[in-house]
Amino acid sequence: MLNCGLGMGKAFDIGLERLTGGSEFSIGSSVTTKNQSITKNEGGSTRAAASAGASELDAIRGALRGTFFLETFGCQMNDHDSEKVAGVLLSRGYTQVESPESASLILYNTCSIREKAAQKVFSRLGEFGLKQDEGRIIGVLGCVAQQEGEEIFKRAPWVSLVCGSASYSKLPELLAQVEAGNQRVTGLDTDTDETFETPVTRRDNPWRAYLTIIEGCDKACSYCVVPYTRGRERSRASDSILREVRQLADLGYSEVQLLGQTVNSYADPTARKMRFSELLLAVADEPGIRRVRFTTSHPRDFTQDIVDAIDAQPKLCNHVHLPVQSGSTRVLRAMQRTYSREEYLEKIAMIRSARRPIGITTDIIVGFPGETDEDLAETLSLLDVVRYDAMFSFKYSPRPHTPSLAMRDVISEEEKGRRLAVLQEKQREIQTARHSTMVGEAFELLVSGKSRRENQWSGHTSCHRVINFSSQETALLGKYVQVRVTGATPNSLVGEQAP
Repeated sequence: MLNCGLGMGKAFDIGLERLTGGSEFSIGSSVTTKNQSITKNEGGSTRAAASAGASELDAIRGALRGTFFLETFGCQMNDHDSEKVAGVLLSRGYTQVESPESASLILYNTCSIREKAAQKVFSRLGEFGLKQDEGRIIGVLGCVAQQEGEEIFKRAPWVSLVCGSASYSKLPELLAQVEAGNQRVTGLDTDTDETFETPVTRRDNPWRAYLTIIEGCDKACSYCVVPYTRGRERSRASDSILREVRQLADLGYSEVQLLGQTVNSYADPTARKMRFSELLLAVADEPGIRRVRFTTSHPRDFTQDIVDAIDAQPKLCNHVHLPVQSGSTRVLRAMQRTYSREEYLEKIAMIRSARRPIGITTDIIVGFPGETDEDLAETLSLLDVVRYDAMFSFKYSPRPHTPSLAMRDVISEEEKGRRLAVLQEKQREIQTARHSTMVGEAFELLVSGKSRRENQWSGHTSCHRVINFSSQETALLGKYVQVRVTGATPNSLVGEQAP
């Protein structure tokens, strides 16, 4: 699965984005669309305000009309989905605002991987339920929308739009229905290939662009709601992917990240029948593209040709996120993860045998029903064997529609918390040791952050480590620079720009 929770309410301890050492660094604020310009349609922010003699309530409605607020919960795919949604709205003449109080349209793009994430969404809905009286339209998008469906209307009657990710291409017509006064509009189809195409995508990052190449999941892990909320695996046509990569390169993007719940399960639906490794190489071959990333890989479909491609093409970033979820074969079988501990370690050995050093990160769940102290010990020993560069760790969260709900030997929240703390401390020790060996090394960074402190910057290496570094230069955002590591902590690297 993807690293869900990277947006609201991070539920992990040691993760890639946290290597910045906090929120001190801010990303560049430039915004670009695929079409460089957006044509406003009728309506939007140019609609007439309240007519003379209108009530104060009508005046409020007129002032807000054509504005939207969009809050995103969840993983990289949710972030990219929100870029698509924002693009559709901007192309319809809407203007994005920074607070729900300033918006006529309030949208929550949701994640349902863990219970806490879903609870946050309904908490938000409760906060702004009364805003319907002020003429606001409220919509729920994404996985919670797909999971709960029309039940959301019962729990929050002020919601007018419930739309899953596979229906974003239909947003213009769905919004037209809402704007016309329909109070119960849904888009909940998951059996469609149209999920990849939206008229306009608003890009939030001026240097790195997300591209979803596969939606849904066929793996049916016993704890995971994704097959229900995102549907079956559906791969995007290779020619469509490469066409968009060329557009992005023409707009100045140098790094692209291919996304999918199981990105390496990609199966080209066109006559070319490109394998995932072939697609990676084809994307890297596009002029102007300097780095290609991908996430998240499933161990079952991770094959030698992917490693060979990373070895052969320096533009393919030497980082693999390979979720294991547990180090115990017994628990993996209960999770229906389709591989054993030994088979997973064979994949790790394959990656470690590459000529290039490849960074490896993972996801781990503790407290799965029936997990024993011996199972936890096997997971801890797996950390010692693999020596991950970073880890996203979670307490098991029961989700609707999943087989694990019927499992016995449920573990208490207190015990799950204890196990999570033990796991995270073990990984902290490993990261401390790994980072200390990098002092003195030099890495190329794509500079993506500028600190409030003078001469302080941050950026990602090809293997996705984040380094906070000093430089006397004044315009580094979006540039590639060499940085030498001068210090290390468990959660970060520190350096200075190399001459």
